[in-house]
Formats: sequence, structure tokens, C-alpha cells
Amino acid sequence: MMPAKIVENVPGSFYVNTRCIGCTICPEIAPANFASNLEEGYEYVCKQPADRDEESLCREAMEICPVDAIQNDG
Repeated sequence: MMPAKIVENVPGSFYVNTRCIGCTICPEIAPANFASNLEEGYEYVCKQPADRDEESLCREAMEICPVDAIQNDG
């Protein structure tokens, strides 16, 4: 069973699930698309990719994520 989506994720194909450990790698790679909730210790998708460049960065973040918390239902 897949972990639940973090509630702050905006609707769309990319999302972060509750496996996230708050490492902040995804907002470093794709700052337009990922944000951190430092108080709770996790990241989430704050904006779905708007173009190929943003989508490429989101996919890069997904591949680098150390706990496979970034998913794409697209």
C-alpha cells in the first residue's frame, strides 16, 4: 500500500507522499514546484510543472529523492 499524499500538495500528477523525510533536495532542484514545511519536516508540490523545463526538474527531483517520496500519477 502506497503512503498517503501530503495534504499541502496542489492537485495534479506530481505529489509528495508521507514517506518524505524533509531533506529539502526537491526544492533545491525545482524551487518553482516544491516547497518545504520546515515546522513539520516535509516537502510538498506547491505548483505543478508549467512547461518542459519545470517537468524535467520535477522528474530529476523524483529520481534523486532518497526515500522515493515524490510520485507522478501522470
